[in-house]
Amino acid sequence: MRVLPPGVSAATFDRAIAQWSTVVGAANVVSAAAGLVAYLDPFAPGQAASGAASAAVLPAGVDEIRAILRIASEYRIPLWTVSTGRNLAYGGAAPRLAGSVVLDLQRMNRIIEVNDTLAYALVEPGVSYFDLHTYLREHGHKLWVDPPAAGWGSVIGNTLERGFGYTSYGDHAAQQCGMEIVLADGTVVRTGMGALGMGEGPGSAWQLYKAGYGPSFDAMFMQSNYGVVTKMGVWLMPAPPAWLLGEIQFRREEDLEAIVEILRPLRLDETIRNQAVIEGGLRRAAGLSTRTQWYDGDGPMPERAIDTMLDALHVGRWNLHYAIYGEPELIDVRHRRIERAFSRIPGAVFSSAKYAGDVQPAGGSDRNLSGIPAMSAFRMLDWRGGAGAHVDFSPLCPATGRDAMRQYTMTKARAAEYGFDYYGGFTAGVRHLHHVFAAIFNRNDQRQTESAGDLLRALMSDAHAAGYGEYRAHLAYMDYAAAQYSFNDGALLKLSETIKDALDPAGILSPGKQGIWPRAWRDRRGYT
Repeated sequence: MRVLPPGVSAATFDRAIAQWSTVVGAANVVSAAAGLVAYLDPFAPGQAASGAASAAVLPAGVDEIRAILRIASEYRIPLWTVSTGRNLAYGGAAPRLAGSVVLDLQRMNRIIEVNDTLAYALVEPGVSYFDLHTYLREHGHKLWVDPPAAGWGSVIGNTLERGFGYTSYGDHAAQQCGMEIVLADGTVVRTGMGALGMGEGPGSAWQLYKAGYGPSFDAMFMQSNYGVVTKMGVWLMPAPPAWLLGEIQFRREEDLEAIVEILRPLRLDETIRNQAVIEGGLRRAAGLSTRTQWYDGDGPMPERAIDTMLDALHVGRWNLHYAIYGEPELIDVRHRRIERAFSRIPGAVFSSAKYAGDVQPAGGSDRNLSGIPAMSAFRMLDWRGGAGAHVDFSPLCPATGRDAMRQYTMTKARAAEYGFDYYGGFTAGVRHLHHVFAAIFNRNDQRQTESAGDLLRALMSDAHAAGYGEYRAHLAYMDYAAAQYSFNDGALLKLSETIKDALDPAGILSPGKQGIWPRAWRDRRGYT
């Protein structure tokens, strides 16, 4: 059955499709059911799948985007913008409002500039971490990207969702500098120093200083639906002369509290400068084996089976991964301090390896810490067997042992209640932790799929009751996540929607993203 944009007749929609085809070429407008499968959420949890797109339009540049927006405004057709649409644990390329047309920016894949002297790149939305890494190596640039867990993702897309990686440049939002944005009315805006209109390349400070003059707006376009980001500057890490990759394994669940308490001061004083990862044992094991090798029953794995698995695989209950970058003698000093600090935890097992030059570590997580994109995270999909899928629960956690232990025990207990193992861990900012738990399920198993959706909502309720909020939410739960930020009768969301209505009065850009609904579609809040 054909899906149409809400409130739009088939005849009107066909006129819009014809006009978009004139703008971008018929080959770059997708409206047949077979082609639109790519714009469904392949990991959709719960009883109802996420919204289906009515079409997709793939522009090649800013002028084409402006023309697409004009046609969408004329016919009141909502658009859903994606950079590459590969954010699978949070909804993929599927729109929040069913029947929206996906504005797919993957054809805009130019690496416009790389500056070795000032260590930055200027890229378009279709550029992935793999693309940028390959470009840097092929052109002899001594610069590193900071990849997230899945290297196929868009540099711009991940940054706009406030994603993170694992090197010293792991806070991607903090490493962004300067944007070009097309607003809903077709206005093209350059933020910061880009507003000087000096263009790109030598002499431009667009990618050097975020603020510019007057109010700063870059952050306003992160996790929002206020415009279409078409270019973005990203600061790159100068390739270090040497680096050390370290791992410390811990044997007991309760060690988590001490790990966080020891790690925090080492992050605050920059002994550890990268976003260190506290990886749960089962998460590590899922990259090395499958569940049925250790337990073939229903419900969560028994503790005895987990112990057997971890011992056999030589994996800790918690596994801390960190990196030290710089001159070899300075690396040694910092590493000795780290080992002294964590040796206070009984049974800690230490290992490390040093690298220099163009050496590439073989392991997936080690490659990420060395600025090399990988796809090792997707090995998790084999954990439960069948058609593997996962959906993520991502609460922010204060960087204290008490909070980390509280979130872990709360999440593990609730997951077990719904029949899921605790697959998760923490990535350490300086004063906060990103706690990411993945509910892994077989999407061909209806019971598991529905349970994953039910679990996600229960976890969000638990977190809110305990005083925690999510930093990121799956498409189907964006409204619920936004509603939990309810101070002063939801003043923050009201402010967001006031801005939305001012910038996009027709409500055509990504209605419902992060729970921000324009006036035209506000009655759709809460519906999937």
